Amino acid sequence: MEHLKQKLEEAAIPYSCGEPLARHTSFQIGGPAALFCTPHTTQQLIQALALCRTEGVRTYILGNGSNLLFSDKGFDGVVLCTRSLQPEIRVEGERIIAGAGVSLKQVCEEAARQGLTGLEFAYGIPGSLGGAVYMNAGAYGGETRDVLLSVEFVDEAGQVRSLPADQLELGYRTSVFARTGWCVLQATLQLAKGNREEILAKMDDLMNRRKEKQPLEYPSAGSAFKRPEGAFAGSLIEQCGLRGYRVGDAAISEKHCGFIVNLGHASCADVLELARQVSERVHQQTGFVLEKEIRVVE
Repeated sequence: MEHLKQKLEEAAIPYSCGEPLARHTSFQIGGPAALFCTPHTTQQLIQALALCRTEGVRTYILGNGSNLLFSDKGFDGVVLCTRSLQPEIRVEGERIIAGAGVSLKQVCEEAARQGLTGLEFAYGIPGSLGGAVYMNAGAYGGETRDVLLSVEFVDEAGQVRSLPADQLELGYRTSVFARTGWCVLQATLQLAKGNREEILAKMDDLMNRRKEKQPLEYPSAGSAFKRPEGAFAGSLIEQCGLRGYRVGDAAISEKHCGFIVNLGHASCADVLELARQVSERVHQQTGFVLEKEIRVVE
């Protein structure tokens, strides 16, 4: 690791040691990263990945840190944070090209400014564009794949490549990026001309629905479980009498049973044990199997 630090310093790529990952996730849970790297440019990100690969150090690409649970022990490799990248958004006709570290909120707002429709469903999803591509994020009947045209990325060999959306194995909360070591650099979205006022009204409506129905007042990682075929996770959990059920400071939300919230000092262990117990109870009482939607990084 010392040699890697030296190489990062020589390349003027910023990093810190022992950075608490709880500071960088919406769950506010997670131990320290051995190295926390904050590249300012895409080229620095590519270079940092190459240095880690050469040194045999494992990496994790971190966007906005939503839908994510780091271990209480932290991460013994290098966490590369894309939020530090210079925000890049450009519009070409009905297409928006944006960097992986740009928040979905920023992309949605730019689409609205340009009078481009199709991305309203994503307004309020607390993730980065790279994260949205990684998990094919969706809400209110829309998914990232509905508007995704192509993605530029770094593959496991360090080569910069681009693929159209239909070759990215986009499925329910998954993609080829979730199964490989590929790192999203930027994405191109195909939208359509629309009425700016109608776009803004729809975005406001969806945001108000989020505030009304979701426990935004507590740290969480969004929906805790994937939607099982033929049912809704939150409804099944409520049906089993688990509203408010807790392990330590991790609890099933009183407001929306599909969320696990951090009531103050929840640990990763608390969340995982709560998820295990809830899944077990739901399976015993309903026959449905709940799969975690939260990504766990150990």
